[in-house]
Formats: sequence, structure tokens, C-alpha cells
Amino acid sequence: MRKGARFAAEGLWHTDRATGARVRQVTSAGAISHPTYFLQSAFLPGDRQIFFTSYRSGPPQLFLANYPDGDILQLTDGAPVHPFSALLAPGGEDLVFTRGCEIWTLRIKTLDERRIFAMSEGQLGECSISSDGEWLTAAFQSGGRRGLAVGRTDGTLWREIAFPRTVIHPQFHPLEPEWIEFSGDPAPRMHRVRRDGTGLECLYEHSNDEFVVHETFLGRTGDMVFTVWPRLLARMDWTTREISTIAEFNAWHIAPDREGARILCDTNHPDRGLHIVDAATGARRLICLTEASSQGSQWTRSRYALPEDFAAARSRSGAGEGVLSWMETPTDTIYGPQWTHPHPSWSSDESKAAFASDRTGTTQVYVVEL
Repeated sequence: MRKGARFAAEGLWHTDRATGARVRQVTSAGAISHPTYFLQSAFLPGDRQIFFTSYRSGPPQLFLANYPDGDILQLTDGAPVHPFSALLAPGGEDLVFTRGCEIWTLRIKTLDERRIFAMSEGQLGECSISSDGEWLTAAFQSGGRRGLAVGRTDGTLWREIAFPRTVIHPQFHPLEPEWIEFSGDPAPRMHRVRRDGTGLECLYEHSNDEFVVHETFLGRTGDMVFTVWPRLLARMDWTTREISTIAEFNAWHIAPDREGARILCDTNHPDRGLHIVDAATGARRLICLTEASSQGSQWTRSRYALPEDFAAARSRSGAGEGVLSWMETPTDTIYGPQWTHPHPSWSSDESKAAFASDRTGTTQVYVVEL
């Protein structure tokens, strides 16, 4: 199990029993495999290859599967990658991901790796890359400090932007790459800051009892969408901060299309499967069932976890105080384990959706034709 190793195709087709949609199970090895996080597409341009994280070699590493048929290529080895950090850089030739306190890029064709940025200690989390491909950011925790690390993809001009609470889900604005939106964990949740560290502000003041989660940009509209768990899917105007309701239902992880016209989402409590929601009208249609276990005790509630909840989770998982967030506690029962959640995302041409499911007892990568 090493970088460059190839494995036989593992895929098989089935027909969704609720909608009749064709679903491809991409992986079937006896180890956890899941696509990248719902904020990123897991497909390479042309939709003939899909990258994913797998524990089949032990700690999490990146792999590439030909789609719908073909072998599987191991992309990384050595120190474990952050299992939900990988993203495809603009241009489609490189993957960017984090390992420990470092950010790396990998050229897919050659498997050559280059370290872009490193902290002396701590943990880097999810990354985001600007639409022009020039800037990167990642959440960090190091020696009691928290915030965002921001710099150029060529390794220059890196800085820390401090924040007093845990930071997750940083995202560059799709139209104004000088702005970064990020989540403060727990509440209030939605914030923004310029990449030079100025202009830090909270976008929406709310209490711990309003469970705002999974905020992201509504495609090229530049507005934000988010869920108020488990009640509704909402939209925020980036300029005026006006909030409007798109639909009242238990949308969970949300992935807008590029134009901001449709929103792909999974559901939980109850699990109603994957849906596509019309962003203008709120009308929705069922795509397929995921039959994922979607674990996490907090999802039965309508508030964030409190500090004592996280302390108990760290104790259960043995993760220790260096944990950046629930994303790094794989056995956490508060918000996860994350690999039990579907986390749907669009394919490049938006004719398919990738998702994870542990319906077989082990999480695997699935693709549904839309």
C-alpha cells in the first residue's frame, strides 16, 4: 500500500428503490472510503475520475478511481492526510490538502508533491482556494492560538488571522477573492474577514440555541445559504445581510450548483434521502436514498454542543486537547463520526452527485445519476 499502487476496480451498479435512479458504488474494500467534503466536488474535469479518502492502507490517504469503470490509484502515503481537506485546484491538475500542520499540493499526473506552507506545531484543517487559484486558506489551532492561515499558492505572503474560538469551513468568496467567510464554532457562527486580516465581522448574531450550520456560498450569486437545523434552509444577502427562507424542511449538508439555482442536500432525523431544492421557489425532489447511519447525538437537538460535551467526546475518542474540531475526532458521537454522513457534492458537469454511505456496514463512495 504505497503511492502509485494500483488496485482492481471495485464498482457495481444498483437501482435506487425509491426513485429508480442509477447508483454506482465506486468502492467496496473492507475499509472506510468517502468522497471529499460537501463543499468541494470530488470529480476531476470530464467526470471520468473521482478522488476520495480511504483508510485501506491504515491512516487516511488519498486515492483516485476511474469512473464508472477502471482501476484505483493510490495518490499519497506516509503521514496521514486530513480526511476532509482535499480539494481540486482551478485548472484540474493539482489536489491541495493538509497533513498535520502543513499544506501540500499534489500533481495528479506525476504524483509529485510540494509543500506550500507549514506551521511549527499544531493542526491545520480544511482548506479553500480562491477562484483565481492564487490564494489558499486553512483553519488552524496551534499552541492555544486559533484562526486562519492565509497565503499564496506559491508559498509566499503567509499570515495568521487570529480568532478567539475554533474556526472551521473557511471559504473564499467566489466573486470577491479578497473576502473569506468562515464558521466560528459554536455560536455565533457566520463571519467574514479580508485575506489581509482586516474587516473581521460577524455576519449574523445568534445564540447557541439557534443551530446555524453548513453555511456556504450560493454559487455565483455571491450570497450565502445555510441551514437552521433542523427547521429550514435559508439565504443571506452578502451585502444587506437580509435573511429569507428558501424551504422549511430538514436540509442538512448543502451544496449549491455553480449558478446558485439548485441546492443539493442530504437529510437526517428523519432521513429522507438526497434532494435537489430549487433556490428560487423552495420546490424539491428526491434523488435517491442514502441509507447512511448519519451518526451524532447532537443532530437530535436544535442547539450546539457545549464545552463539556466536547470534553466528553475527547475523552471517549482519546483525541486529546490538540483536536481542531469535531472533524478530527473520528469516533466522536456528538457530531459524527463524520464518515457516517452522506456529504453530497456535484460532479463537474452537475449531472451526477457523489456521496458516502455505510449502508453495507462500512462507509463507501457512491455516485447517483441525476
